[in-house]
Order: sequence, then structure tokens, then C-alpha cells
Amino acid sequence: MMKVVNLKQAILQAWKERWSDYQWAINMKKFFPKGTTWDILNLAEALLEQAMIGPSPNPLLLSYLKYAISSQMVSYSTVLMAISKFDDFSRDLCIQSLLEIMDMFCDQLSCRGKAEECIGLCRALMSALIWMLRCAASYAEKMKEPLEQGVAESQLEMCLERLAKVLASTKNRALIHIAKLEETPSWGAVEQSLAKLGDSLGHIGNSMLRNQAEECIGLVKSIPTMLSVHSEQLNKTGFPTVHAVVLLEGTMNLTGEPQPLVEQLMMVKRMQRIPSSLFILEIWKACFVGLIESPEGTEELKWTAFTFLKIPQVLVKLKKYMQGEKDFSEDVNCAFEFLLKLTPLLDKADQRCNCDCINFLLQECSKQGLLSEANMNNLVAKRAADREHAPRLKSAENANIQPNPGLILRAEPTVTNILKTMDSDHSKSPEGLLGVLGHMLSGKSLDLLLAAAAATGKLKSFAQKFIKLNEFTKQINVEGSKAASVRALLFDISFLMLCHVAQTYGSEVGYFGHLSLVGTDWNPGSFLLYFHVGLGDPFQMSLCLNGMLSDLASGAGPVWPASEWNAFGSSVRRTGAKHHCNNTQSKYTEQAVPG
Repeated sequence: MMKVVNLKQAILQAWKERWSDYQWAINMKKFFPKGTTWDILNLAEALLEQAMIGPSPNPLLLSYLKYAISSQMVSYSTVLMAISKFDDFSRDLCIQSLLEIMDMFCDQLSCRGKAEECIGLCRALMSALIWMLRCAASYAEKMKEPLEQGVAESQLEMCLERLAKVLASTKNRALIHIAKLEETPSWGAVEQSLAKLGDSLGHIGNSMLRNQAEECIGLVKSIPTMLSVHSEQLNKTGFPTVHAVVLLEGTMNLTGEPQPLVEQLMMVKRMQRIPSSLFILEIWKACFVGLIESPEGTEELKWTAFTFLKIPQVLVKLKKYMQGEKDFSEDVNCAFEFLLKLTPLLDKADQRCNCDCINFLLQECSKQGLLSEANMNNLVAKRAADREHAPRLKSAENANIQPNPGLILRAEPTVTNILKTMDSDHSKSPEGLLGVLGHMLSGKSLDLLLAAAAATGKLKSFAQKFIKLNEFTKQINVEGSKAASVRALLFDISFLMLCHVAQTYGSEVGYFGHLSLVGTDWNPGSFLLYFHVGLGDPFQMSLCLNGMLSDLASGAGPVWPASEWNAFGSSVRRTGAKHHCNNTQSKYTEQAVPG
């Protein structure tokens, strides 16, 4: 294999040796160093330049370009710019090939890079628009010659078909409008091409082609007035009050009852006369914004539970308030249709959660009776098609991470089962109960269960049952060493779980004042660090307990970080933890519960 000096030489070598498109892509990556972007090297322009040298396009070199587009080696903007530079409209086969290349992506134009790359796509699309207008005008002009009329009509039909396809998309027209705002002088070239095509309409004998050309001209002329036409509508589709109410609830009041939130939202809806579909859309938008911007860890789990568990319950209650309106499920379906158009927002949420968020949300809404199965399947299919072009996590490590929405939705029925287990007689099967609590401490299981309980209004019951369990373990009876060890572990685990609940969701969640230590209201923030430090040594534990009691008396104490909680969970599951808990339980209960 010869040493490659530049891009042109690499393309010529591939052509001479008749490489397949796949082989060409592999060798190109070998020739050029890592980190080199093909757009900077102008790969698309170089391929087109070499492919269009002869009277007809080179099919092998065009196959390389098509492979580069399909594999995203080159961006859409560089391909469009390369096409717009070809101006020999007398070479019909070359024009036909260029139009076919545009077919590959013009109905799915997107750019998920930096701001300047997105602006670059807008400019490239406007350049492509000018090129297609010039192409159409050239073939329309040729139709006045009788000898060329047949070929010119066929070429004009192909060109107008692609032009109509590009302009039919509101998104594409909006991108062109952005380019006009960025480079106002360049819009003059569009107007000149429009005028030339308009002057040539008289030469088009085919009425269908002439009507299509007039429609395209009308769409192009409407681009500068897009904002003014839709300004009134845009002002009526943004409702920041709804957004603020939902964000405040998700951030500050996950454990609150849904009814007050429902009443607040209904008041805003009535005062601002918000259409139901846009009202529901604004709720979902706020949820996704909160989910995307939430800090990693516990706060992210809270927002996930709020979005996928609490808000569907809120919508169920809203449905009762809006029974006089049209079918509520149609409003929900319409809101999701609008939401699917907010592709960047959904892509960002999917990237953050490493899953198809809309899919999980649609399933939960269908489960709650908010969507029909047919509508759900239709929306799922639309989103699946959009996600084919969305950015994905490339890391194998990230790809194996289980998405939080799925974990939260699975945690919700688990919470119900745990509550039922906690209602049983603790004295009959303490080992089984200990096994359940041990599983809750693995990984982030506890935080998932607490978030699901908080979003579904079960956290208060959850905390109160653990308070009762903690009180039960203080009842010292005649028992063997194994039973004492189990009771000690139940005490420690329930005690620290309650501490974690109070730290994460506030002490008011479970009426922690009912639990007392040394006659003082239970204040979990005062002693968690002491509990962790002494985990490995009974003597150190005794010293820590004395320090803990002193802090309780003074009302001071450090806060236990999440990393410390995980360390405790690991140590409890180790066999050695049983020994120190058994040795320290009696001393703990003697000091903590006098008499």
C-alpha cells in the first residue's frame, strides 16, 4: 500500500484499487490521524469534485460519499455546501445524482453539535435552496427549445420534487429563516433566483409542473414572514406560571399530597384560559427540564419519581376536574404529540437517563387510563423513529447502567410489598424481615424505594412502620445469642434507615418526635457519624455512643453523607457486623431507653 500524502491522493488510490465503500472507510481512518474531523478536511467536497470530473458521475466515488453520509463521517451541512458549488446544469446525469444524494437526508436534517455547527447547517441549507432554484430556473428556461423540451421537463420534475420536499418541512423553512437573519445580504441571491424562476414559468407547458413551481415560489417568499405570522400563536403557547408551579413542587415538595398541586394548577389554567392540551404539555415540559437539570444522586431520583409516578397521578385527578370538556385522553394524546416535536428536549432527557423516557412515561399513562393503547403505540412508534438519529451513550460502561425511570417504576410495587411485610408480627419471623431489610441496603435500592414511596404518598407510612419496628427491637426478652444478634441488627438497620429518611425528606415525614432517646425528641442528624466510626470495634462503639448521647443533649451533631450510608450498608451485610451489634445492643438500649 502506498504512502498517502493528502486527501485527494487517498481518494484516487481507492478508485484505482476499486475499494468497496466499507474498505474505503476503514483505510481512510488508517491514513489520517485520530482526532481529525472529515469536515475540516472537506471530505464531502473532495469526493464530489473527483466524482464529477467526467461527463457522467463516477459511481464508485459516489458510493464512498453515500457511505460517509450514512455512517455520519461527514455532516449534512458540508454535503449541502459541496452540492451547492456544482453549477454545470448542462450535465443532466450529474444533477440527477446530486438530487438523489439530497434525498438521503433532506427530510431529516438535524445538527446536535456546537452552536456554530447548527448555524452552519442553516447557511448550508440556504445555499442548497439557491442551488435548487437556479437548477429549476435553468431547466424551465430550456423548455422553450423544442429539441430539449422532453429532457428538460424530466429534469425539472426531479428538481421541483426535491425542492417541494425540502420546503414542505416547517423545520427546514425555519432553518432557512435563521440563515436569512444571520446573513441578510445572502438572501438577495435567493430573491434573484426566485425572480429568474418566476420569469421562466411561462415556458412550462405542463400545468402540474407549473403549479408545483408556483407553490415552491410561494413557500420561499413566505419564509421572511414566518415569525410575524406565528407571533400571536407563539405568545399563546408559553405558560411560565404552570412551569414554575410544577418545578417548585418537584424541587421542594415531593412528599406532599397531590391534591393541593392539582388545585393550584387548575386555578392557573382557569385564570389564564389555557387549552387543556397545551396545559398538559407545559406540565410535561417542566418535568423534563427539572429532570435534566437535577443534580446527580438522590435529587435525580426524586425528580424521576416525581415525573414518572406523581405527575401521572396528578393528571388522573385533573381528569375529574375537566370532565365537562372533550375526552381527556385526547387532550393527553395531543399534548404528547406536541411534546414529540420538542426533539432536543427529549434527546437530552434520554441521554441523561440512558433510556427512552417517553416510552416509560407513555406506559405509565396508559396504565393509569390516561391514554388508549392505540394512541400509546402510535406515539411510541413516532418517538422510536426520531430516536434513530439521536445521540447515544458510546461508553460500554454507561450502556450497562440501568435507567432510573425503569428502576423507579419497578420500585413502586416493591414499596407496597414491603409495607405489607412490615405489618406482620415481627416476633414470628425476624430473620425473614432482616433479609428484606438487607436487600433494601444494597446499592441505591433504599434511595429508589424512598423516592417511589415519597412520590406515591407512602413515605409517611413507610417511616412510621420502621419506627414501630425500632421500638419493638428495644423489648428485651429471654433469648438466645442468635435471636439477640438478629434483634440487634434489626434495631441498627431500622434506626439508620429512619435517620436517612429524616435527612433526605425532613423529620416531619414520619412524626419522629414519637421516638425518644434519653427523654429527648429523636433528632437523627446528631449521631450518624458516630455510628459509622465505631462499626468495627465494640469498644469504639461504646465510646461513640457516649459521644452521641452528649451531642443529643446539646442538640448538635454532624450530617452523615451518602457515601457514609453506603459504607454502613456494606458493613451490616458482613458477618463481622453481627458480632459488634450483638455486643453493643444491650449497652445501647440501656443508655438510650432508661428503665
